[in-house]
Amino acid sequence: MAMTLRALIVDDNPEFLAIARCLLMREGIAVVGVASSSAEALRQSEEKDPDVILVDVDLGEESGFDLAGRLSAATGSRRSVILISAYPEEDLEDLLEVSSAIGFVSKPELSAEAIIELLGGGNGVDETPSS
Repeated sequence: MAMTLRALIVDDNPEFLAIARCLLMREGIAVVGVASSSAEALRQSEEKDPDVILVDVDLGEESGFDLAGRLSAATGSRRSVILISAYPEEDLEDLLEVSSAIGFVSKPELSAEAIIELLGGGNGVDETPSS
């Protein structure tokens, strides 16, 4: 029996958080929490135990790249970190190469399918999005 992928979304834009949460939930991902700061993200990653954490690279005064490193160090291989941004991937290539995140999805391309693809597909995760 396939398990539902559990996600935490970290972004300082409340409108994006609401839209992303609705989109991913509609596509079959359980969004177990949203956070708008590094401190909140670290706390929720421990409390909610998500499978994947989506982190905006630009968190206002904070760096999503720094947060990705802190989350990866704190959670080890238990959780995967994926960076997201409104910026195109090519604008961030150098930073993405040295980041601890497993990959990147641009905000306009955000979907359950894109996340599952970065996670290596399958892995017991239900890949059939409910439309």
